[in-house]
Amino acid sequence: MLTSYLTGLIVCGGIIIAIGAQNAYILGQAIRREYHWHCAGICMTADILLFTAGMFGVNAALMAVPEALDVLRWLGVVFLGWLALAAFYKVATGRKGLGADASAATSLRVVVLTTLAVTLLNPQVYLDTLLLIPAIGAQQESPAVFVAGASSASVLWFGLLAFGGAALSPWLASPMAWRFIDGAIGSMMAVIAFHLASNGLSGPAV
Repeated sequence: MLTSYLTGLIVCGGIIIAIGAQNAYILGQAIRREYHWHCAGICMTADILLFTAGMFGVNAALMAVPEALDVLRWLGVVFLGWLALAAFYKVATGRKGLGADASAATSLRVVVLTTLAVTLLNPQVYLDTLLLIPAIGAQQESPAVFVAGASSASVLWFGLLAFGGAALSPWLASPMAWRFIDGAIGSMMAVIAFHLASNGLSGPAV
């Protein structure tokens, strides 16, 4: 059972640590200290639900309707492109720094909806959580323990992003630092959107 747990922890950890749109958005919210724990909690919950659903056969239903992934692909391209443009606009216009303008803070509703969109409009998330990870988990001695390990990796990683970003915020509060952060986030969003649009989806190599 311990082997199944550690396998889930390592496999999931290796997948989610790669910097993507979801991680970039959460890190940006954490550095701004704007509902970053809400973002992390949503991502943790989504991962746990998707891991569990994948182990119970939702992957078969998803593969039966491949058009659904293609629709999500293009919705994701449009949404990530919009986030990239918004970030580049902030680079061009600048920010006043953390805490300088409380009226400019994003509302909780907008943050929650954006986190859900970044999480659920990326079809690669479904390939990872409903196909790749369950495919590996099905080969384990205890698939349920494997899912627990994968879920633990998600909780640890998103908790680290929320905590670490908030802890670094005092050193990243200057307008110049925010131009760099917004530029980096915008670039990552644009690269991911371009990859989705030009290369489509890459299924799990199992």
